[in-house]
Amino acid sequence: MSLPPEFALVARHFRGLAGEGALGLSDDAALLSPPAGRELVLAADAMVEGVHYLPDDPPETIGRKLLRVNLSDLAAMGAEPLAYLMTTALPRGTPPAWLEGFAAGLAADQREFGLHVLGGDTVSTPGPACLSLTIIGTVPPGTALRRGGARPGDDLWVSGTIGDGALGLAVLQGRVPADADGHLARRYRLPEPRLGLGRALRGLAHAAMDVSDGLAQDLGHLCRAAGLGAVLELARVPLSPAAAARVAEEPGWLPRLATGGDDYELLFAASSADSARIEAAARAAGTSATRIGQFTEGPPEVRVLGPDEGAMTLPQGGWSHF
Repeated sequence: MSLPPEFALVARHFRGLAGEGALGLSDDAALLSPPAGRELVLAADAMVEGVHYLPDDPPETIGRKLLRVNLSDLAAMGAEPLAYLMTTALPRGTPPAWLEGFAAGLAADQREFGLHVLGGDTVSTPGPACLSLTIIGTVPPGTALRRGGARPGDDLWVSGTIGDGALGLAVLQGRVPADADGHLARRYRLPEPRLGLGRALRGLAHAAMDVSDGLAQDLGHLCRAAGLGAVLELARVPLSPAAAARVAEEPGWLPRLATGGDDYELLFAASSADSARIEAAARAAGTSATRIGQFTEGPPEVRVLGPDEGAMTLPQGGWSHF
């Protein structure tokens, strides 16, 4: 007897991604035994075609981005990846080649980041495609990084560089010229979850989160969680060479990069006494960390200082789905 179409699709494209506890993707649910002496960390993110990725993006990068934006949530908690559940809502007639590429992207990043799929669901939709993933990670008990916890006088840090995702989207949409080596488009399609740095910040950072909806807007979340204000110094925000070149040519991009989203870097608070330890931890994790401001007593608001160190208002708050 042949398999129903949905089960055949799962068997052909996703069964090879399954690991221990997934039961061959043939049962109603998976079985998961957490590692001894660890707490589970769970998060979920969805991606919608035309909202979080472009319809003509390569399916391999779509699968990898879906996994990576969820891994970034684990990084923000200082967690290590364990497994994931996934739901795909795809238009009828999605070509098998698209599914093969999507699954190949997931397989590549499963190998890179050391996790596997436990199960999920596959349904059809009149469109657009909607992809949802629930990530599962672990931390030693009581060590997870949280959004609340910043203290007055703490330094504000960010990993990596800011603005590449927003500029990469603009490149792919034809709104700005492409950079020579394709760095910007690559950063939009393939964010880099800072898992190593997140683990190194356990016991060092007082608060942390990942930057997904825009640097300034996400900083506001840290402020509200701590009941503090913050000063953000735009001149200190780290830029890649490609982003710096765009700002040099068109300075108006600088404040837009602080609100553009799709960065997936870590934003965190730490004591100024720990600056050297943070820089060393970032180097060991293969990334950079830059101090870009400070937390202050006062209402939970973000005060932005422009390149001339004068207060300025950003052109928009950040990304919102509503």
